[in-house]
Order: sequence, then C-alpha cells, then structure tokens
Amino acid sequence: MYYQPDIETMPVEQLRELQLARMQKTMGHAFDNVEFYRNSLKEAGVLPGDLKSLDDLADFPFVVKQNMRDAYPFGLFAVPQKDVARIHASSGTTGQATVVGHTAADLKNWGDCFARGIYMVGGNANSTIQVSYGYGLFSGGLGAHAGGEAVGCTVIPISSGNTKRQIQMMMDLGTDILACTPSYALLIADTAIEMGYDPATELKISAGIFGAEPASESMRDDIRAKLGIQYCDVYGLSEVMGPGVAMECAEGNGLHVAEDQFYAEIVNPDTLRPVPDGTYGELVFTTLARTCCPLVRYRTRDVTRIVPGTCGCGRTHRKIDRIVGRTDDMLIIRGVNVFPSQIEQVIVEFPEIAAQYQIVLTSKGPLDRVELKIETVPDFPFDEIRKLEDLKRRLAGELKSNLQISVDIKLVEPKTIERSEGKAKRIIDLREGGRA
Repeated sequence: MYYQPDIETMPVEQLRELQLARMQKTMGHAFDNVEFYRNSLKEAGVLPGDLKSLDDLADFPFVVKQNMRDAYPFGLFAVPQKDVARIHASSGTTGQATVVGHTAADLKNWGDCFARGIYMVGGNANSTIQVSYGYGLFSGGLGAHAGGEAVGCTVIPISSGNTKRQIQMMMDLGTDILACTPSYALLIADTAIEMGYDPATELKISAGIFGAEPASESMRDDIRAKLGIQYCDVYGLSEVMGPGVAMECAEGNGLHVAEDQFYAEIVNPDTLRPVPDGTYGELVFTTLARTCCPLVRYRTRDVTRIVPGTCGCGRTHRKIDRIVGRTDDMLIIRGVNVFPSQIEQVIVEFPEIAAQYQIVLTSKGPLDRVELKIETVPDFPFDEIRKLEDLKRRLAGELKSNLQISVDIKLVEPKTIERSEGKAKRIIDLREGGRA
C-alpha cells in the first residue's frame, strides 16, 4: 500500500520536527554556498539562525523565477561541478531559460517521491509503466522513469509521439500504468478506439499518472471511462524538482505533498502573508533535502489551497487541492481577471460539450475579443442548426454570468481541434503584445 510507510505515515508531530530540522540545514547550506541567499537574507534582515520554528519561515524573503533567470546558468548551485549529476532546464520561451541541477542524492529522492505515486495507483515491482512524457531537458520523462526504476517496475521509455506505436506497445508489452499528459492520454484513448480497440477492456492498463497541464473534471472522467483506469494527478515543477512533488492517492480530493522533501505554504498573493488551511492563495515551496539547488520560499505562481483534515488512505502528509489557476498568467480581458479554469468549470456543466477546447484572444479596436472554440460530443446532432444555436446561446449566457465578460462561442465537430502529444495548447493569445 505504501512505498515508504515510515515516511508516508509518519506521525504529524514527528513530521513537523523533521521538516524544521531539514529546513534549518537547508537554510544554512544555501546561505553558506550561494551568494544570492547571503545577499537576500541580509537585505531582509534575517539570518539562518533566526529560523527557530516553522512559523519563522514567513519572515524570510521569497525566490521568484526571475531570480533563477538572473542567476543563469550556475548562480544558484550550492555544490561544486563534480557533484552535479544531471541538469534540467526550462524551455526559455518566455525569457531566459532556468537551469536546475541535481546531485546523485537529489535524483534518488526524486525517484522515491514519484515511486510513492506508483504505489498510490496499486503499482509495484511487477508493474510495467509506459512513460509517454517527453524525455530531455523537460523533467517529465526522466522523473517518471526514475520513479519506475525506484519501485523496480519494468519501464518503457517511449517518450511522446507516434501514438499508434504507443498503443501497439501497450498491447504487446502489457503496460498497466501509463504516465503522460492528460491531453495525450485522451489522444491515446481516442486513437485506440479509431484503431478498432476497446481500450477499457482490451488494454491491460489499470492506472494513469497524469500531469504537466490542467485537466477539467470532465476530461478526467473521459479518460477514466475510455481507458477504464484509476486517475492519479501528479504535480511538479522543474524549479522545485519535477513531477512527484505532490501526488493523488486513491481517495482523491487533493494531492499529498512529499512533506519530508518539501515544505508548502499558501500565501495571499497581495499581502504575501500565509493564509489558513482551506483558503486559496499562491503555493510557495521550500526544499528540505535538496543539495544542488536549494530553494527557500519559491513562489510557484500556482493558485491552490491546503486541503484541511486527514486522508482515509492513512498518509499523514498534507494535501494540496488541484491547481485552479496562476497568479501570473491569468487572462486580463477588458480589465477583468479570468482564469482558464473558470471557463472549464462552466464547460463541464454541459453534457453536449467535450473536454477539448481552445481560447482565442484577439483585439477588435481597443477591445479584447474572446472566442471559445469547443468540440461537441460525438452524438450531438451537429447538422441541426436550431440545437447548435440553442447550445451556443446557453453556453454564452453561463460564461457571461460567471466571468462578467462576453465570450464568442464557436462550436466545432469532434476531433477538429488539433490534439497535442505534449502539453495541450489551450490559450492562443493573438492580441498585440499577447503570448501566442
């Protein structure tokens, strides 16, 4: 049931003591070996010795992504080059790439964190995991791969793409756990159906570990139904580690943070002060055992909350809720702040609509124009104009009511929105100065 029972079910008081001891060690390690931390802590008027309780962390300064860009390539590394076992990096498409290094010990911890998720979906050394995340500088593929090897699974490092071959390998090799993005899982399911298979009964797959992009409840249900599997949501980001920072057990209702490795805070994005459990805010992480690139209070920009209460699975590590948006890439449309997740919440209420959609933003004179391009379900009577117009009117009304802005609806037939083999491209910003 548990990969590391002593850690995953550690009594809460003992877990907090472990976190404080590791946090104090991390703070000293960062201060002693990284000039950035020496300067930022001194500027904030604090020193490592001021951290006497977990509550004291709120007095320490944050790290933001721009700090990591400014430190490119090795400015935040706390170990000599000979101890750096591997380097990952962000794409740099929105600015200077961020480079993150790992020691051998860091990589082992990463494998263990992801391995816990494999156990959460019923996996063990007898399992075969097909890793259909991309391999390379992107941390997804190698993070899932390390988790599979830590458990002792048979690992198929197939990466993304060539979907028909993916399905053939799943059939021939008896894959029982799939690791990929949710949108790619749906593409695999739909392609298998087109090939004449019933993936829910003809594939051996029993579970999927899906992350790297948001997925609405409708999309999750679609994946569960078509593949006949347990759905495990995985959270991670390369700056903090990679996939496995938090993972969803069979109970659902949030993802267990690997609290022996990471300390999670939720802060008010305006005041930057911690908020009570159950309150939504920005997720902030401090690494507790990372040696190459320790991070103290890294602002993820992801909006979530700590889920209050205990979990029926027996794990004592706190849970974060699914990410509902971001504090930095929320859409500002005609002065209104809109998260794509708000649009998703409306979409799931309409059974005639599929989980595939794109938001296209353009400018019409001084005003922003929002077009929601969305697929109907296969059995919707697309040739009946009256029903199409009625659906568009109802959907537009709900969106206006929820978002306080008008959205143009463009209904399209199933499988007409381009499928992605990596992260689904949900937002196409064609506004002047927007992000395409």
